[in-house]
Amino acid sequence: MQQPVTIVTGGSRGIGAAVCERLAADGHDIVVGYRSHDSAAEKVADAVVAAGRRCLTVRVDTADENDVDRLFDAAAQQLGPVTGLVNNAGVSGPNGRLVDADADGMRQALGVNVLGYLLCARRAVRDMSRTGRGAIVNVSSAAATIGSPGQYVHYAAAKAAVDAMTVGLAKEVAADGIRVNCVAPGTIWTDFHADPERPAKVAANIPMGRAGQPEEVAGAVSWLLSNDAAYTTGAVLRVAGGL
Repeated sequence: MQQPVTIVTGGSRGIGAAVCERLAADGHDIVVGYRSHDSAAEKVADAVVAAGRRCLTVRVDTADENDVDRLFDAAAQQLGPVTGLVNNAGVSGPNGRLVDADADGMRQALGVNVLGYLLCARRAVRDMSRTGRGAIVNVSSAAATIGSPGQYVHYAAAKAAVDAMTVGLAKEVAADGIRVNCVAPGTIWTDFHADPERPAKVAANIPMGRAGQPEEVAGAVSWLLSNDAAYTTGAVLRVAGGL
């Protein structure tokens, strides 16, 4: 069996960093795709190496197809054929009511959260089709079904697109030996939130009474990439404390 080589976009912080560390512990070599935080990416890389795995960090704008190609080319050249992709890079865009949202902010959010996922998945499928195996995990959000009124309806709409993309692409590439699944986190303790205390403030509205930890999402991602999930494709796995 080929050594697993997995690209994690948005891998320098939050859920992405936790995913990189969990996958390294589970035997994956890791490519940390990140936008701007060099020191954070290097910290994640150090943790991956400490777990005994190889690691590559690549600065990338996932909404730019040339950058996406550069990311996958670097992975293949330095670590070997890519067997896994975790589509995780994301931005919230404007925070507040839709009537107050600026078009440029929404356009950027849709570019990263939808087009970026499609471009990365497209390149992953092209590469994985040549080897006849591979797995993609998209990181969506419980917002896709809750709608996030008063906060970021446009972000919820983008994540609903990710859910639909997961289901459609899974059916499209199943015969090529490629699985496509999705994890939909609820409120997680990361620095993604404009208000850093938001996870604590909304805890009372979560059936389990608390916000989640990045490591709890990472466990779900790792399972979907593993052989234990060999018969699972097109699934949207909610990790949201009951929301």
